[in-house]
Amino acid sequence: MTSIPPIPPINTLIHDLNSNSSSRHRISLGKSLDPNRGKPWSPHRLSPTGQQILHTLSHSNSLHLDLELDLDHVLRPLLLSDHPHPASDILGIIKALGFSNKCDLALAVFHWVRTNNSNTNLFSSSAIPVIIKILGKAGRVSSAASLLLALQNDGVHIDVYAYTCLINAYSSSGRYRDAVNLFNKMQQDGSMRSRGVAPDLYTYNTLISCCRRGSLYEEAVHLFQQMKLEGFTPDKVTYNALLDVFGKSRRPQEAMKVLQEMEANGFSPTSVTYNSLISAYAKGGLLEEALDLKTQMVHKGIKPDVFTYTTLLSGFEKAGKDDFAIQVFLEMRAVGCKPNICTFNALIKMHGNRGKFAEMMKVFDDIKLCNCSPDIVTWNTLLAVFGQNGMDSQVSGIFKEMKRAGFVPERDTFNTLISAYSRCGSFDQAMAVYKSMLEAGVVPDLSTYNAVLAALARGGLWEQSEKVLAEMEDGRCKPNELSYSSLLHAYANGKEIERMNAFAEEIYSGSVETHAVLLKTLVLVNSKSDLLIETERAFLELRRRGISPDITTLNAMLSIYGRKQMVAKAHEILNFMHETRFTPSLTTYNSLMYMYSRSENFQKSEEILREVLEKGMKPDRISYNTVIYAYCRNGRMKEASRIFSEMKDSALVPDVVTYNTFIATYAADSMFAEAIDVVRYMIKQGCKPDQNTYNSIVDWYCKLDQRHEANSFVKNLSNLDPHVSKEEESRLLERIAKMWS
Repeated sequence: MTSIPPIPPINTLIHDLNSNSSSRHRISLGKSLDPNRGKPWSPHRLSPTGQQILHTLSHSNSLHLDLELDLDHVLRPLLLSDHPHPASDILGIIKALGFSNKCDLALAVFHWVRTNNSNTNLFSSSAIPVIIKILGKAGRVSSAASLLLALQNDGVHIDVYAYTCLINAYSSSGRYRDAVNLFNKMQQDGSMRSRGVAPDLYTYNTLISCCRRGSLYEEAVHLFQQMKLEGFTPDKVTYNALLDVFGKSRRPQEAMKVLQEMEANGFSPTSVTYNSLISAYAKGGLLEEALDLKTQMVHKGIKPDVFTYTTLLSGFEKAGKDDFAIQVFLEMRAVGCKPNICTFNALIKMHGNRGKFAEMMKVFDDIKLCNCSPDIVTWNTLLAVFGQNGMDSQVSGIFKEMKRAGFVPERDTFNTLISAYSRCGSFDQAMAVYKSMLEAGVVPDLSTYNAVLAALARGGLWEQSEKVLAEMEDGRCKPNELSYSSLLHAYANGKEIERMNAFAEEIYSGSVETHAVLLKTLVLVNSKSDLLIETERAFLELRRRGISPDITTLNAMLSIYGRKQMVAKAHEILNFMHETRFTPSLTTYNSLMYMYSRSENFQKSEEILREVLEKGMKPDRISYNTVIYAYCRNGRMKEASRIFSEMKDSALVPDVVTYNTFIATYAADSMFAEAIDVVRYMIKQGCKPDQNTYNSIVDWYCKLDQRHEANSFVKNLSNLDPHVSKEEESRLLERIAKMWS
């Protein structure tokens, strides 16, 4: 079994925050009144001395000199007795340095003030939340937590705003559990409450929002109920944040109840409200309901915006309904709604997932024509598309282009690379990316764990998958439906059918939440395990619960019916796809090619290949190998060779499956010279023969009572294949002996 480096826990860095300092007046919370918000920094609130100091620091290279001596020289004028407001200047300087992304310098100024605060009132408690926000924005959340602890241990008063800023920093870095732990500390610590450090409405809103990316909807509901018990009245921000949590968690019914309560309490929904609702329905696969919501918002005089259209477009793309997705895009352009980079990213993903790489790159070029610029998601989407198509050289090329464009890999990029390389079969490279991520100081989040679980699943490494899930369930990171989906795939790929079935029963019984994603996964894993009854059970349960199947689910049904030669059932699925306007994917066509390649109507497989090409899609190796098999199986070697030539002309490299199909056919027809010529050719092309390659030849020698020729072939095999091992030669000789025993 392949070993992987141990996955580190997402350490909770919250320590004891008790303090004996006396209670002071709390800073009022709410939206910042900073006049610089969203604009270039303006130092107009600094004194002339403060402005001069800021100019010196901003243009200084002192960080590689004696920083303490330089700061002492630069900041000394603030200690003069005639300076009117030194604390105000210090606060403005720290803010300005943070605004300019000079995090280290801002922190150095903060520490200098703490050191020199004995004789003058340089230090203001207002500087604490500011420096916490700066550290959080720079991704240095552990440093922010350590700083807050050190200040608290020094007896410095820390108000609720500072703690709320740390909660926000945890949320932004994906450390949702740490955010919840700190919030609980604020609630439960009596000494903190006595100092006025208790959650207020802003704290609750911040924490509910932080539940969004972690899909922590249960925690969000608990917070919502708790804030009402504490006497706080939810405002529009609260309701929109809760709606967003349900949207990201794919829970449309709960989201609708929030809307109803929101309206009952006199809050009119906005475009933000409806966009969260539409997102919930779209992510849940309820696309007709999502469209109805768009109509409803128009009737209420709320104009759909770019987020509305992009959410719908993305929903249809994920469901495999490309025609609807294009209609949404055309309507968006017709009403004068300008697409943003998220819109282009959804289109790139749609074309890429269908193998339409020319259209995908055209959309990429259109980004610049619309005065947009590719963002990190654009690059991540390209990485994911090439990764899922097994194009590892393109993955590496895009990653280099991304860095050349000035983008620094972040957590989502690392997550995408882990997924991309594992899809390409480069498991070791995927784990190397994970190791690089840790070395870069990037903290794993739920998406990281899910990417690692998906990589383990592809290798069938179910034991390691169980260990990762156990770590997550211990509280480091709450698993979601995608985590459990990967576990099912790990069982299926590891041939652990009993474990897979046992886990399926937990899902059906509700012991594990019966989520739509898990029911769809049960269709997939049972289909690829060739379990017809179990596949149909999962599909019927999906329909019974009113959950719309997506293109992947329908392809899984088509695949198992095709493999079982259940042509009528396969056509039922095809008709359903046509009636519900699903766009067939390459996987759809490959399943049909497979079904016909094993039937009397084998020539139909090439007709389907031609249909794929006519639709502008790019067939893959599976497509060509299937048609080659159809002709070889029926002794039509001329047609098989023609398809082989087309395959090479399309820039696809034939693999061992391609060559083995020809070798097995020639051997079965006693054409051993031709079979050996194919072996010689494949080796020359850099394709390494596998056990099936040589099994076909020796097996047919034996079946045709040519034992002497079989032994002679093995004894002379090193002349044909200089890299064949002695172990392989021994294995083949034993195989011959068993067939004659």
